[in-house]
Amino acid sequence: MVRMSVLDTSPIVAGSTPRQALHNTVDLAVLADALGYHRYWVPEHHGMRGVASSAPAVLVGHLANATRRLRVGAGGVLLPNHAPIVVAEQFGTLAALHPGRIDLGLGRAPGGPGPAVDAVRPEAERTAKTFRQQLDELLAYFNPTENAGPHAIPVLGGNVPPLWLLGSSSASAELAGELDLPYAFAHHLNPDGAAGATRAYLARATAPAMLVSVSVIAAEDDDRAEWLAGSTRWKVLSRVRGNRILLPSPEDAAAVPHTADDRAELAARAGGVLVGSQETVAKRLQAVLDDTGADELMVTTPLYHHADRRRSYELVAAIADRLSPRARSSE
Repeated sequence: MVRMSVLDTSPIVAGSTPRQALHNTVDLAVLADALGYHRYWVPEHHGMRGVASSAPAVLVGHLANATRRLRVGAGGVLLPNHAPIVVAEQFGTLAALHPGRIDLGLGRAPGGPGPAVDAVRPEAERTAKTFRQQLDELLAYFNPTENAGPHAIPVLGGNVPPLWLLGSSSASAELAGELDLPYAFAHHLNPDGAAGATRAYLARATAPAMLVSVSVIAAEDDDRAEWLAGSTRWKVLSRVRGNRILLPSPEDAAAVPHTADDRAELAARAGGVLVGSQETVAKRLQAVLDDTGADELMVTTPLYHHADRRRSYELVAAIADRLSPRARSSE
């Protein structure tokens, strides 16, 4: 059985506000809990107009309070932006308050434009230690020895969430395998790199646990899904052309004329989002599972109307029992 999970950036769409985006995230988490999704992750981004999820520890605590069964976590905390002891204290506190329900995903990306990231933590501090050194320091706080100090006090007594390494290339996959940590690959950012990275992880990990995040837009039929996907396609194309915009409505996106170059660019990037009816999406998700060897899919859905986003997650939840992980023995 394939586990299905959610990655939610709390998108701020055209004409909306950060407050509405965060309220939509809470509403979607409650729905995901009811639909049987396994986990719900929120990222860390800074200075990005279209993303309201900037403080994952705060948001994770709120979502854990709003749901009952769902695992809730960061996907992820960008470790170079933080002192490792603070991350250990924050997520140790969350694990103590919500035992068995908190995940901590860790990334190394900056998470935003340079000036915003420098305001979070100056570059000299972010790069004073390598990512591996920062990770080792964090792991030491989560596995304290009696005489070592200082301690991240909320961690004591076993309040330690599972740690996942996040990545969109083979570098993090190799490190996760070397340390035998769970690994999450960002297929939605780099679909072409998924097979190589996941193979690298599975070749090194002795007790592999792996998920793949995928961008999915599902609707009642292929035509409706393609129309809804016009929003994110126009946003991506605008970014490629040097014009960053908030996610437009599908109505506004459909009104924009496309040149032959636009259509060629969109066709080249079509693999980044899995679009279609339940039947179409099921086939494409199974292809991702077959390609990567993952046994969990984490779905992110970039849609303008919150009702359409809810409906997409309902449709995806209903096809979970059609999906099967690839047998690891075949690798």
